[in-house]
Amino acid sequence: MTPVREEKRPAVHVDLRRGLLRTGRWSLRYDPRAVLVCVLLAALAALAMVLALGTGTYALSPAEVVRTLFGDGPPGAGFVVLDLRLPRALVAALVGFGMGMAGAVFQSLTRNPLGSPDVIGFGNGASAGALVAIIVLDAGTTQTAVGAVSGGCATAAAVYLLAWKRGVHGYRLVLVGIGASAVLGAVTNFLYLRADIGKAAQAASWTIGSLNARDWSDVTVAALGVAVLGPVVLGYARRLTMLEMGDDTAAALGVPPERSRLILLSAGTGLTALAVAAAGPVPFVAMAAPQLARRMTRAAGPNVLPAAWTGALLLTAADLATQRLTGSALLPVGVLTGVAGGAYLAWLLRGERRGARL
Repeated sequence: MTPVREEKRPAVHVDLRRGLLRTGRWSLRYDPRAVLVCVLLAALAALAMVLALGTGTYALSPAEVVRTLFGDGPPGAGFVVLDLRLPRALVAALVGFGMGMAGAVFQSLTRNPLGSPDVIGFGNGASAGALVAIIVLDAGTTQTAVGAVSGGCATAAAVYLLAWKRGVHGYRLVLVGIGASAVLGAVTNFLYLRADIGKAAQAASWTIGSLNARDWSDVTVAALGVAVLGPVVLGYARRLTMLEMGDDTAAALGVPPERSRLILLSAGTGLTALAVAAAGPVPFVAMAAPQLARRMTRAAGPNVLPAAWTGALLLTAADLATQRLTGSALLPVGVLTGVAGGAYLAWLLRGERRGARL
């Protein structure tokens, strides 16, 4: 009788102090503080969502909301929570996640804390494309998403080509993007003037950045960007860190600078466009999330995943605040993020001035 040899399974070794996970031939390095920050941010975002789901004319306690999500809530709560409020909460979390991740990509590529998609024109390009679909074509959710992606990609291609000079560098990308943003703002104003009063009012509410009347089709649009493009950004996060060191250093380390930059730029543009299609151009989330994440993790590099969770927390908390402050869900969330973002921008510029960088 021949003895059966049992194959030895590779043991999993975790070194929490050094941030190392090793199994067989594979190993993964991680920052323990960044992992902890992501877990805390995700928990806080989930808490904000639960509180938002219980806010409104039909008020529910957090425990009742959780029971309703598991199918054991009070009478009538299932329709209110699952059909009316849950899509809005999920759109807030997914849009914030996508905008935070896109902001980390663009700020890392431009090496500038002001290099977020809503400043360098990519968000405005997606917004202009969506407005063409809404005002000119009288489109629904799917067509609006296609218009936003088309506008964002066209703007990204134009900015990339105009900023090209033996490669694309951060300051040129920011300057050309600001110019493109001004042009697209004029296009948006022209579309408003050409629209009838009903469509103009609908488009104006959407342009501010709003979570009102979101449904499951909007959830699908926002989730598509995170599910398809999020892994691309995470897969190229190491290359993004190398690009921050300069093109020559990145090339010496085996990273093709222009090809990596183009892929990351395309993924960040897609994330921005789909987020804009789902909730409108919510301002300042993409700008603030990466900087706040970097201060929480105290780690160098783009901090892509912490920035994404920071964006999710910022937008879900802003949604909760608008509902609690006004007693309804009618105030667009972009109003609150715009006010908070203006204060953040003033603080950021003050810090740049103190550091003699401005």
